Amino acid sequence: NALKILLVTRGSQGDVLPYLGVARELVDRGHEVTVNLPRIFEETAKSYRLNYVLQKFDDISGLMADVAKESKSVGKVLQWTRDTIGAQFDQLIPLLQEHDILVATNTEFAATSVAGYCHKPVIRTAYAPFLPGNKIPPAVLPFPKPNPIIQPRFLWFLMNRMSNFTAKKTVNRNRLQYGLPPIKNFGNDASQSAYNYMMYSQYLGQTDPEWDRKFRWKIGGYCFNDTFEYDEHAYQELISFIKSAGTPVLFFTLGSCSTEDRNRFCEMLLKVCKRRDYRLVVGSGWAKTGASMQADKHLYLMQHPIPHFLIFPHCDAVIHHGGSGTTHSAARAGKPQLITPLIIDQPYWAYRVSQSGLGPERVKISKVTEQELDRKIGDLVSNPLYKENAAALGEQIRKEGGIANLCDYIESFGRE
Repeated sequence: NALKILLVTRGSQGDVLPYLGVARELVDRGHEVTVNLPRIFEETAKSYRLNYVLQKFDDISGLMADVAKESKSVGKVLQWTRDTIGAQFDQLIPLLQEHDILVATNTEFAATSVAGYCHKPVIRTAYAPFLPGNKIPPAVLPFPKPNPIIQPRFLWFLMNRMSNFTAKKTVNRNRLQYGLPPIKNFGNDASQSAYNYMMYSQYLGQTDPEWDRKFRWKIGGYCFNDTFEYDEHAYQELISFIKSAGTPVLFFTLGSCSTEDRNRFCEMLLKVCKRRDYRLVVGSGWAKTGASMQADKHLYLMQHPIPHFLIFPHCDAVIHHGGSGTTHSAARAGKPQLITPLIIDQPYWAYRVSQSGLGPERVKISKVTEQELDRKIGDLVSNPLYKENAAALGEQIRKEGGIANLCDYIESFGRE
């Protein structure tokens, strides 16, 4: 049966592009789809010829720029989150009343309340294991490793307190306006009121046995979107640089993230590459990382977006911030990785990359020395185990079919 499906996501390219890929597939399958997304992606949405509604509260690019200023980042994120919640209630309720099902990222804090008010099912997606359990610490905290003293259960307790502090009061104030009873515990309510869908690879991320007892959940793989438009001339120019010599090629990006140390790190990385006669491709991203550097035979500044699936197969290794999308893209290409995590789930993916034998342990972009970075880069490029493990994982991920799996799951609600 054809469904009317409302997809809601916000954030950077790594958050939005997978949803656009899913939307296109659902439309091709005969469903009516509306995508609610940030204003900065309007032109992208137009190119997909999809029904879309721009979010009333946005400014994600401004938020990401402010997060780079570490002293202000916590307050900025809190205020942005709270401002967003009220806008979600106001905008999503009338939208969802015209649809059969809501599919929303776990950053849409009002989603489960909106679905409850409209009496519609909600699929809550996550790009990392954001479900409470006994084995995996919260991926949003910078403590991804198991610890004999600080157990995951305790960290989830702290995470729950943080979630309540961040969202519960604002959510309950809006629930009251719509005649909904208040929630006592935001984290538990959001997880238990939704069908939880993990949008990452079972071969790269983890799952927790505790989930089977407490939640309705499924894992289906990362939803790679290989269809967005790019500058063909810029791509051919990049390929020419890559093929201009037979020396190793590294790709570095911070994606949509920023940090005050980004250019210092980029310059340090280029020094290491010149010393070792490696070549470096820098994806400048939203923060224009490395944009002031002078390109030469060792450096190519990629200032026009080019999809990772076209770049990474030509590189010997990838150095990046650890966003779920970039981590999975490098993994799908079968390439070793070195991660420089900054925020949210990036320390988790840095830990998984290291634990899976895909590359060295992470480096802290604000503290790494040139000597340490030189050592890590040499290991990243020359260690045969990284290449072997990355190639094996890439073969597994390429078989997952993340978009098809999620669309199949959404369609299952039309058969109930």
